[in-house]
Amino acid sequence: MSNDQPTPKSQNIVPYDYKLTNQERSRIKGHGPAALWFTGLPGSGKSTIANALEHHLAETFRAHTYLLDGDNMRAGLNTDLGFGEDDRRENIRRFGEVSRLFHDAGLIVIAALISPFQVERNQVRQRFPEGTFFEVHINCPLDVCEERDPKGLYKKARAGLIQEFTGISSPYEPPESPELILNTNQSTVTECVSDIVAALVRNKILAPK
Repeated sequence: MSNDQPTPKSQNIVPYDYKLTNQERSRIKGHGPAALWFTGLPGSGKSTIANALEHHLAETFRAHTYLLDGDNMRAGLNTDLGFGEDDRRENIRRFGEVSRLFHDAGLIVIAALISPFQVERNQVRQRFPEGTFFEVHINCPLDVCEERDPKGLYKKARAGLIQEFTGISSPYEPPESPELILNTNQSTVTECVSDIVAALVRNKILAPK
C-alpha cells in the first residue's frame, strides 16, 4: 500500500498511531474490510446496483457497510467543488480518503461515482491493502445510458447546457484490469449483486452463506 498523497499545507503534522487496529475492528464486525469502487458512465446503473448491494449485505450477511454516492457527496462534503479538471481530481481524492477511513474502521464501503480516468482510480487503489480494493466497472453502452437518461443530463449535455459531460464532451476511460465487469445492459440488478457477493466470498471478505 502506498502512502503517496499531496503534501499537507499545514506544517508539523504527525499522524497518530491508533491503538485499535484494522484487524481488531474487523473481528468485531465478523467480516473483512473492503472498498468497492463503482465506476461507469452516467446512467450505467452505479447507484442502483450500489443501493441494492448494500441492502443485500445488510439483510443477508448482517454486514457493516456504508454507501458513498457521487451526488450525495457533492451535496455535502464536496459542495465547494465544481466540475473543472482540478475540482474533479479533488473530488475523487476526497472520495478515496473517506473510503479509506471507512475501510480502516472495518466496514465494506461502496463508492459509486463516474471517476472517468484510470490514473486517478489507480491513485485511490494505492491507498488500500492488497486484496481489499475492488474496482467494479459498471459497463453499459453509451447509447443505452443515453436512452435511460434518468436525470435528464444527457439531454442537457446534447443541448450544450452542461459542459465537460462524461461520455459526450469529456472522455471516459474504461478500467484496464478491474476486479469485476458488470454488463448492466445484459444482466439484472439481482445478477449483478450476486456477482459482487461471490467475489467478496472468494476473497474471504465475507463468509459463505
